[in-house]
Amino acid sequence: MGRISGIRIRNYGPLKNIKLGKLLFDSKGKELTNMNAVIGQSGTGKSTLADAFGFLADCLESGVETACDLNGRGGYETIISQGSRGPIEFEIYYQETSNEPPITYELSIGIDKYDRPIIEKERLRQRRAYERYGRPMSFLFLEYGQGFAFKGNNSGFLEEENQEIGEKVDVALADPRQLGIVTLGELREHPRIVKFKNFLKNWFLCYFSPTAAREIPNAGPQKYLNRLGNNVNNVAQFLYREDPKDFLKVLRSIQTKLPGIKEIKPVKLQNGQLVLEFLEQGFDKPFYSQKMSDGTLKLFAYYLLLHERDARPFVFIEEPENGLYHKYLANLALQMKNSIKSTYSKQLFVTTHSPFFVNSLAPDEVWVLKKQEDGFSTVARASEYEHVKQLCEADIELGDLWYSDYFG
Repeated sequence: MGRISGIRIRNYGPLKNIKLGKLLFDSKGKELTNMNAVIGQSGTGKSTLADAFGFLADCLESGVETACDLNGRGGYETIISQGSRGPIEFEIYYQETSNEPPITYELSIGIDKYDRPIIEKERLRQRRAYERYGRPMSFLFLEYGQGFAFKGNNSGFLEEENQEIGEKVDVALADPRQLGIVTLGELREHPRIVKFKNFLKNWFLCYFSPTAAREIPNAGPQKYLNRLGNNVNNVAQFLYREDPKDFLKVLRSIQTKLPGIKEIKPVKLQNGQLVLEFLEQGFDKPFYSQKMSDGTLKLFAYYLLLHERDARPFVFIEEPENGLYHKYLANLALQMKNSIKSTYSKQLFVTTHSPFFVNSLAPDEVWVLKKQEDGFSTVARASEYEHVKQLCEADIELGDLWYSDYFG
């Protein structure tokens, strides 16, 4: 559970200072929706935005020093915006449920005297449960790994009043390159930190590859698709094991959305593996996934992702249109929107170059990245452009407006 209402990123490559959605002291900001598409010309920072989310997840998993070098990032000096003297900064405005006050997470990453990446500041803040307005309390505050945390759900430090509420614990991390929420998020006495850490831990960034999906996997069920989608059959095995009847319903639902596919069947091999058979129109014998077209495999992986059991709360998909016939994209976008069952169950981010995909979205669901003369990018909602909302209300599709240069 949980949803990002807003995020600010500073000094991360071309993203010198961008804000999407609503932040803590942002009275005019409008919260992010559950479906968020990011568009813009090549080189405006769409992949960097996806990588920024991945960087946060990697910091949680591996620490900031390792995260700076993962996935070809090239180290801190390559990641940080050119000419920047300040640290890399993230601010996440997050809400677990509609009944709980939002939490603000702030993270600043700089370098130490040996030019190694280090966490300069980490803070979590939240208003008290019965307060709708007013200053929030810090319930985690660390500078260079030293600081404090407060136990329980309704405690913290009010800086303006210099007042402590609840039980305070002094914190001294052994390694200031590791996030404090990693250590404290394992302790039951810090339930808010536990929830936020688990939310961050369950982020999923995917770039499905049909070539990878054709790989013959090792036997064994797996609950979730991985980044490349090369464990499709393992996930099918997990879903079939958990509830065979429900999984067959999922397959029947997916096969209606795959052009040219009459039926999809799970087949268990002698070695315990489960593979999928695809029966195409015009053929008597089925094909295994290794022989299916790139587009069919990729579509299948996306629809399987949308049918996950215990869906991950945050999913970031890069350029779903790659390798797909353009007429499939509007329906894929609709199915993605339909997969979001309730306000705090799942949130989707998608980068795309396709106006056909954008045609299925509303102006508040689309963000436009633009590169400025200084080389850095700015971002704005499509609904903020003049006349866009009125034209969409007049039944002109958003992607067509974008293609015709009405905005972006």
